[in-house]
Amino acid sequence: MTLFTAWAAHAAGQPLQRYCFDPGPLGPQEVEIAVQHCGVCHSDLSMLDDEWGQTQWPLVPGHEAVGRVVALGEQALGLEIGQRVGLGWTASSCMHCRWCLGGDQQLCPRAQPTIVGRAGAFADRVRAHWAWVLPLPDALDPASAGPLLCGGITVFAPLRDLRIAPTARVGVVGIGGLGHLALQFAAAWGCEVTAFSSSSSKHVEALRLGAHRVVDSTDPAALAAIAGTLDLILYTANAALDWEALMATLAPRGRLHVVGAVPQPVAVSAFTLIGGAKSVSGSPTGSRGDLEAMLDFAARHRIEALVERFPMSGVNDALAHLRAGKARYRVVLDADFD
Repeated sequence: MTLFTAWAAHAAGQPLQRYCFDPGPLGPQEVEIAVQHCGVCHSDLSMLDDEWGQTQWPLVPGHEAVGRVVALGEQALGLEIGQRVGLGWTASSCMHCRWCLGGDQQLCPRAQPTIVGRAGAFADRVRAHWAWVLPLPDALDPASAGPLLCGGITVFAPLRDLRIAPTARVGVVGIGGLGHLALQFAAAWGCEVTAFSSSSSKHVEALRLGAHRVVDSTDPAALAAIAGTLDLILYTANAALDWEALMATLAPRGRLHVVGAVPQPVAVSAFTLIGGAKSVSGSPTGSRGDLEAMLDFAARHRIEALVERFPMSGVNDALAHLRAGKARYRVVLDADFD
């Protein structure tokens, strides 16, 4: 019998506890990864709180894993034992539907998230379909690469999939776990970047991360001063702003693209959309192709998450740190199963 050791919650609101389980036999197309590092994402908190109504207990969170391949199913392709790899939000997809065959595997109706209905990577081992296990470029620091596999791809995929030109003027709302990566990707993409933040303490850092200017997202006068100037707004925050004021900063044919899990409806009038041929859209993470392109791009341009590291045995402290809004900007757990 093979036993994995993990950190799991057994009910909403309970702390994670050390947990051993039998994962069963390795599937023919599965890869087993020895976890070395795993990022902590707000989606882990949402699953722990069962905000989305799809948590199954016990829950082993963790979907920003970096580690080494230690076992391969007989039909697993393109990977080698000992290879350093990463695993993000998606652990499998059917690979035969129109979405998978069309290159949008993240939209597969049968796609299975790494922490929904399966054990995630707050563990010594994690498994996934070979197509979702990504070789890591040597130029990326494995200790900080995990957040790229969820947060990074979430903000990179729109730039690629929406065919954003390097001449575009891009705004980033929310300078946090997603937003600090969005600033770096958009700047390296060649765009003129405006950071929106209500926190004056983040203004200097936003400029250092690639923003050309910083605007107070809660100041109506500051928003009015840039009316009609932006081609794309990447909305990475998880709280609502004045949607009409934000839409007014877009140029004709501008787009508000939502990647943050805002709980309230995005209230935009029809006249706002019609008058300037503007649009509102959203996207999840990204396809296998998006992930590969993102990792290569990050390595080439030396884009990395700013991380705070905790031992995996200190996972409850790490979760409390993130829940309190103290993370600058991503938290990573270092595996310490001995």
